[in-house]
Amino acid sequence: MSNFSVNILGLSKKEHSFDFQLGETFFAKYGKEVVSAGQFDAKVILNKRETLIEADFNIQGKAHLICDRSLDPFDHPMEISKKVIFKYGEVAEEISDEIIIIPHDQDVLDVGQLMYEFIVLDIPIKKIHPRFEEDEDENEEEEGKLIYQTEKDETAVDPRWEVLKKLKQ
Repeated sequence: MSNFSVNILGLSKKEHSFDFQLGETFFAKYGKEVVSAGQFDAKVILNKRETLIEADFNIQGKAHLICDRSLDPFDHPMEISKKVIFKYGEVAEEISDEIIIIPHDQDVLDVGQLMYEFIVLDIPIKKIHPRFEEDEDENEEEEGKLIYQTEKDETAVDPRWEVLKKLKQ
């Protein structure tokens, strides 16, 4: 059993709270492809019922990322809140991002993999160092203006065509 597993077989049918520290060992275990390092505090609240387990994940901390523009390392603050429902069934199956079927006889939930996925999915597509974020916002405003500037004004008609239209009538 890993440090990020919860024994659900022995849990009574009520709310249970678990705290996890996500650091070097966490990222070494679950992968370093997207996030190589970071420091997070995670709180998982499991509400066990007869036919399901509701899991509320609250993860706060910083991911150590590399800027796409300058290749400088920086800390990206993150605050993640997710809810997952584990339903009891015959076979293990992931119905959606929020609903997972687990076998009746499963005794351990590995919440570490889910926490890693939540962190990875919360990382922005463009990883921009905070010192460049102001430049990035300015560029986005200019992009919108350029689109409107390139549109042609349909209402303006060349006066020479107006004279020709009068001759045609």
